[in-house]
Amino acid sequence: MIEIKGQSCIAGNWITPPGRSFQSFNPYKRESMYSFASCGADEVERAARAAESAFHIYRNLDGKSIGVFLNTIADEIEALGDQLLEVCDSETALGLARLTGERGRTCGQLRAFAELVTRGEWVQAHIDTAIPDRAPVPKPDLRRMMRPIGPVAVFGASNFPFAFSTLGGDTASALAAGNPVIVKGHPAHPATSELFAHAIARAIKKCDIPAGVFSLLQGLGNELGADLVKHPVIQAVGFTGSENGGRALMDIAAARPQPIPVYAEMGSINPLFVGPNTLQAQAESIATGLSGSVCMGTGQFCTSPGIVVSVANEVFEASLKSQLSEAPRGYLLNPQIAASLQAALESLNNHPHLEWLNRADFEAGSMTPPNAVFKTSARNFLADETMSREVFGPVTLYVVCENEAQMLEVAENLKGNLTASVHADEDMELAGKLYDVLEQKVGRVIYNGYPTGVEVCPSQQHGGPYPASSVSTSTSVGAGAIVRFARFVAYQGTPDALLPDALKNANPLGIYRLVNGALTTQGI
Repeated sequence: MIEIKGQSCIAGNWITPPGRSFQSFNPYKRESMYSFASCGADEVERAARAAESAFHIYRNLDGKSIGVFLNTIADEIEALGDQLLEVCDSETALGLARLTGERGRTCGQLRAFAELVTRGEWVQAHIDTAIPDRAPVPKPDLRRMMRPIGPVAVFGASNFPFAFSTLGGDTASALAAGNPVIVKGHPAHPATSELFAHAIARAIKKCDIPAGVFSLLQGLGNELGADLVKHPVIQAVGFTGSENGGRALMDIAAARPQPIPVYAEMGSINPLFVGPNTLQAQAESIATGLSGSVCMGTGQFCTSPGIVVSVANEVFEASLKSQLSEAPRGYLLNPQIAASLQAALESLNNHPHLEWLNRADFEAGSMTPPNAVFKTSARNFLADETMSREVFGPVTLYVVCENEAQMLEVAENLKGNLTASVHADEDMELAGKLYDVLEQKVGRVIYNGYPTGVEVCPSQQHGGPYPASSVSTSTSVGAGAIVRFARFVAYQGTPDALLPDALKNANPLGIYRLVNGALTTQGI
């Protein structure tokens, strides 16, 4: 068992910073737990300089060495055993079953990136050999591949304390690409973050990796995050959270003397469209599936379905209303989320063009909200932009359209989202029209399914047009996440001895390369 000391970790050194104190919160008991102190500008400076020093060594490690390191991190996470699950459950009320699965996903992500970098093809090596006697101008030898960009700042998410936090996907992909990482731990689960820091510290020692490759800065408030993003050593930012939070980091990064990219995954209402004939035939089963998706994780998923769009259907409406009302209430992650949801529900309830179909009480201070469904007309939805804002919790809005044309109008007026779902077995012509529109609005289109649940695999796209993501061309899940933290470097006329192994004539890594337009593992 590891003793939770309420500390941060800078390049292997455990510290208790002098900043403002804060505590994690137990949603089950509604009481404060572990005490921590906030890092500040001095700690940011120490972590940044350590990361800068480590980068010069870590960036030149071969893929196999980085792969061993990532696998060792996964092993050390598993070695934390039940303590990790129990501490995190006490800080989040997510439940041991959910957290066990999320731990598996977190370790699976690390091992998947380990395999990716060990194989080596992710660097996208391209070689065009010289043609010195080409007329009228000789062709030079040009070779290109992806290289790490430098220290990365990662902001942990509250709703996925394993998979999108201290050692989650952003950290894993940045480390895999050859970059040190400085994590700004989420203040809602600092003890969990401290345990993760112990796991990676052990892996760093076992693999003889420079200690500055990882630091964890714990803290409350926005100043710590702002100082981290402003620091000139930081070359990119990974963030999962609210639109306001992501936008603030984007503005800070853009205002730097050297602007840097912020890969922010932000708000999303993940619309679900149901064809009229399909709804008529499958009203109750679709209501069941939708209800389960809305309630999953107490609605605290970035992919939670915030609106369902179709025509009027009394059976569907009654079934959705009853199933959401009868579903057990879950726990919210922290008092801040609870207060925001209470305010949002009050605002929705007072809206003149919204009807709360299954009105239920949500007492001040409660951590278990009602599972709510509201209803409005498409005409009112289209006229009021506030109805399309994300409500973080188990809440969805039934947008009732007059016809298929109005369903398409709703789709066309949506902002960027992570996902959109289409149920249209009996409405295939409509499905084709919806797909035409939705592929311009979202990163992932789902047929006959529900958006909660993000498979970690190379084909996954977890990102979408703004405001779902700050960079619509990137993904924060799957193998493609690694390229966010790398950039192409071309080498012209460079002697073989000076080239990275991936570009050398003999191809010592044995990877697939595009050589003079042909994909091959052969040397030159």
